[in-house]
Amino acid sequence: MSSTVKIRLEPLGESFEVPRGGALRDVLFAYGVEFPCGGHGKCRKCRVKVLEGSLEPAGDEAEILTAEEIADGWRLACRMAATADMTLEIGQWETAILADDTSFSFSPRQGHGVAVDIGTTTLVAQLLDLETGHVLGVRSALNPQTVHGGDIMSRVEHALQPEGAATLTREIRESVGALIGELGLAAGLTEVVLVGNTVMHHLFCGIDVEPLSRYPFETGEGGLRTFRASELAWNLPSNPVVQFLPCLGGFVGSDILAGIMASGFESTSEITALLDLGTNGEIVVGNRNRIVCASTAAGPAFEGGEISSGMRAATGAIAAATVKGGALSFEVLGGEVSPRGICGSGLVDVIAGGLDLGLIEPNGRFAGGRKQLLLAGSVRLLQKDIRELQLAKGAVAAGVRLLLKQRGARQQDVRYVYLAGAFGNYVNRESARRIGILDFPAKRIHPSGNTALLGAKLALFRTEPEGRGFNEIRERITHVSLAADPEFQDTFVDSLAFPPVDGG
Repeated sequence: MSSTVKIRLEPLGESFEVPRGGALRDVLFAYGVEFPCGGHGKCRKCRVKVLEGSLEPAGDEAEILTAEEIADGWRLACRMAATADMTLEIGQWETAILADDTSFSFSPRQGHGVAVDIGTTTLVAQLLDLETGHVLGVRSALNPQTVHGGDIMSRVEHALQPEGAATLTREIRESVGALIGELGLAAGLTEVVLVGNTVMHHLFCGIDVEPLSRYPFETGEGGLRTFRASELAWNLPSNPVVQFLPCLGGFVGSDILAGIMASGFESTSEITALLDLGTNGEIVVGNRNRIVCASTAAGPAFEGGEISSGMRAATGAIAAATVKGGALSFEVLGGEVSPRGICGSGLVDVIAGGLDLGLIEPNGRFAGGRKQLLLAGSVRLLQKDIRELQLAKGAVAAGVRLLLKQRGARQQDVRYVYLAGAFGNYVNRESARRIGILDFPAKRIHPSGNTALLGAKLALFRTEPEGRGFNEIRERITHVSLAADPEFQDTFVDSLAFPPVDGG
């Protein structure tokens, strides 16, 4: 018997050999199969279909998959071992990764630099000519740590296991180093600037994340970190300086500091807000005189997590919905493909449309005794899905209200609202207002793309001593712990319901 087995993936048309009996999880991750729960068999999002070959279900798969799914060949990739040659159908083979092409003012300097946004899910690196400001190259990839879980708390949990932190640090350093190597010009590279959330900062820098696993979720180790490429085992001839920008407190990381720089908080006298809505909803309110920021546990609903048919914004995802002829009409990513699930922007549209059509009540319950809402194909909306989005939007809305109060401002005082990140870039502003995530006029709401990457590029041109002025910026920023605010729970509960029909 051969010591290897052959695996073929459809519709990719890729074939490879793996050691017989080995786990397929790490191999399939490289081809786009996701493991949001870290491979614990809880989320069902790593399903693949056995098209050819035989693969008996693992002992506990019958408790996770239905009998019909198992009979049709569906298996959980996190439970699979390479026991025989097989052909597998995998679904999540294409994902949009948000880069940045925004023009900006800068003071020219010599050399080349790389800006890197280390996201929980994706990595993006851009190579810049520091004399012209031109972007010379872009590389992107999925964060390799995703195989251990799709959200930051899964990473923290894994980091607390034996050798877990060392593994996560090695994986992210190797992946970022590989991206930079692919950009070329290694011999002339003078500097690298990295940004990311607090967990990504700590894991990349080799800092203990245990304080982030428990209340009050604070750490004193979030400052500016400086390395040489050789310290990170990056084989770059010029051995450039590598800086990971400082965090702002708790779960508000350097990606938000970069977003503050990119959004012009430093120069404006008008009250401005920045929202980065993901598993943690980071919120910033203020102007050049004083800024307050906070993180609220929005949950993964904005990214399709914990939703029965949820998925990331990848091929086959319902990404938008509109009301046409008294019914919902859907847009699916990837063109003429069958819908496989629904991502965050589509979920917001569907619930907004459901409210307008009277299918969903303002309290979040289905109207008319419904138990579910069939969308397209096998994609459906359950009562628990609506509840997940209510929890997420309630946390964000409550956070905005409390930060405005901390800043001594009112809702109508906010002149600009910048929505950062992939969800903010693609969500329909009117739908977001309809369900109560945002209570601002649509004309004041501006999708802003990858402000973290733009801010990292701006940081390459800052030449001030003492950390390039980051300390001076941070002195104007106050981190607020919403969990410690005695008003948060009541404000959160008040923010759960959807606005009535005439409130849209």
